[in-house]
Amino acid sequence: MKKLSFITILGLLPAIVLLMSGCGKNALNNLTEEESRIYITNRDSTADFSSFKTFSIVDSVAVIENDQGPHRELTSGDAQLLQLVQDQMKARGYVLVSKDQQPDLGINVTRVSNNYLNVVQYPYDWWNFPGYWDPGYWGYGGYDYYFPPMFGYYQTQEDILTIDLIDLKNAQKDQQLEGIWNATLKGEGVLNSANYPGEIKAVFDQSPYLQSEK
Repeated sequence: MKKLSFITILGLLPAIVLLMSGCGKNALNNLTEEESRIYITNRDSTADFSSFKTFSIVDSVAVIENDQGPHRELTSGDAQLLQLVQDQMKARGYVLVSKDQQPDLGINVTRVSNNYLNVVQYPYDWWNFPGYWDPGYWGYGGYDYYFPPMFGYYQTQEDILTIDLIDLKNAQKDQQLEGIWNATLKGEGVLNSANYPGEIKAVFDQSPYLQSEK
């Protein structure tokens, strides 16, 4: 059996890649809302989460929107969200106390909902691609196309949910509070309250180290 030389293989690579891309499925197509959501958790690697015993949680949800100033809300969905976070913390051995009882941990919850106006310049430089109508078709060989700058606008929506765990037990003397855990949730339907139970469970499942010492 003949062996292909390295140069021959390199020459065949573009055809192989084209064939694979033509036959393969696009993983981003036909995603459900749930499959499109992304859950990111971060922690302070030096924090001993088992050393914390008590926690308190905000009484409303901070709302950040670029079409109005930051504010706080307590809708029925927000109340559900706060309760789900409480339940997860209690299930991990932490005790809920009021903020006046010097809790070890404080929990902030924030909804971010921003609309962005995006600008795109037209036309794209497609006339330089092979197969596009060459100016010679119109009897102007050696010419090129020119279009004056034109702009189009489109709007996109970005929804984010964040949960922050703040170390109150070891508050710094310089009056700086340190965040030791954060969950960021993004994607389609992330602020739909019907999805909150699965979303909150997912970020806590990603964080098995969140456990108070028994």
